[in-house]
Amino acid sequence: MKAAEANKSLPTGKEDLGGDDFVSVRKRDLERLSTEVMQLRDFLPNVINRDLMETLSRTCSIETMRQCSSQEQKQLRQECLHLRSRLNSAQSECQREREEKIVLREQLWECREQLQQQAEFCTMLGAASCTLLWSTSRKEEAVRDILADGKLEPFLSIAGQTLESFVKSLDEDAKTQHQDYNSHEHQFVLALAGVITNLAAVTCGRDFLATSAHVLLDTLMQLLALLKPGVFPKLKVLILMALYNVSINIKGLKHISESPGLLRHIYGLLDDRDSEVCLHALRLLQSLLLDQEVLIHLAPDLLESVPWSRIRQLASSRHPALRQTAQETLEDLGTATITQEPSVGERVKTSR
Repeated sequence: MKAAEANKSLPTGKEDLGGDDFVSVRKRDLERLSTEVMQLRDFLPNVINRDLMETLSRTCSIETMRQCSSQEQKQLRQECLHLRSRLNSAQSECQREREEKIVLREQLWECREQLQQQAEFCTMLGAASCTLLWSTSRKEEAVRDILADGKLEPFLSIAGQTLESFVKSLDEDAKTQHQDYNSHEHQFVLALAGVITNLAAVTCGRDFLATSAHVLLDTLMQLLALLKPGVFPKLKVLILMALYNVSINIKGLKHISESPGLLRHIYGLLDDRDSEVCLHALRLLQSLLLDQEVLIHLAPDLLESVPWSRIRQLASSRHPALRQTAQETLEDLGTATITQEPSVGERVKTSR
């Protein structure tokens, strides 16, 4: 009876002796399991080789790169959105500036048209005013009044600048092919030169030019060099007449004779197709030959570069005044020692 109770109290494989679960395993099975575990330990390094480990490492790296790439893509999307916003803003600004540019271009065209109209009006006004002044300055009393007013010096400064600007702006093709001498611009320039010529024809005006208008005289001589043969002969004639009249004054003659290349410019004018230009160029040359000091100063260049053949050709011209002046010039050049001074009345030339 007691043995039966003792057998009943023995624990079975499924009962919990210490609070843990136990499983009954046969010893043979346990040994087999142990053997398999040991075999796995031996063969595991051969199964999981180095390539597999590298593959796992690359897989981890790729995963890391994928995450970084995802973050970069996200950042690039944000930057793209930002750039798109800036692009839209820039396009709007560009469109606005384009519209403003169109408006400004239209305003510029209007301003140019207005400026052109104003320039034409000023040219017409200048031509009309200077033409009246040109006619008025033929009288000695008018020249005296002009000098007494004290405004002659700024007028001569503006006149010199205007003449220089006009001559330098002449187009080469227009010089040789087409010249509208009846335009307001040409009339304006001619009137300015005519006023200067008439001022130099009066003693008081000539004295003023010889002493206080050296810049203007230099400009006139430079313009003779700039104007090509056959171009604007009327302007050349007026400039030559003005210089001739100024040369009557001793100071004026001295200043003119000291101009570099003066003789070369005068000789060049003798090749002009216009007989009036040749005539007044010869008269200016004669004026230089009348003063002994000037003759001595010019002698080295005078006799070396004289265009004898051209002057002899002009001495046979059908133009009476030109023929006579050329013959006299040949005599003066041949003598080269003339000391006689013509009277002022014989030498003064007015432009009208």
